[in-house]
Amino acid sequence: MNIFVAKLNYGTTEADLRSAFENYGVVDSVKIIIDRETGRSKGFGFVEMSDDSEANNAISNLNDSQLDGNNIVVKESQPREQDNRNRNNNYNRNRY
Repeated sequence: MNIFVAKLNYGTTEADLRSAFENYGVVDSVKIIIDRETGRSKGFGFVEMSDDSEANNAISNLNDSQLDGNNIVVKESQPREQDNRNRNNNYNRNRY
């Protein structure tokens, strides 16, 4: 299961996030999203756990809990929605 984690402290590392989730099971991967221009965390990331029951347990226990001084939001990641406006703009731009 891919898990979305938001409202992270900008100083939270991937090791910190992994450690928090490992209390609930095996963590396959951790990725904190970094701003390309500043090199600073964007305050959210993703954790992957292969066992859904462990992942659901982590979600219910870590959502609205404190990590590095911030109350974090933890929920199952949802696929990104396609933005039709961008698709149409790209189509019109490349049309001629």
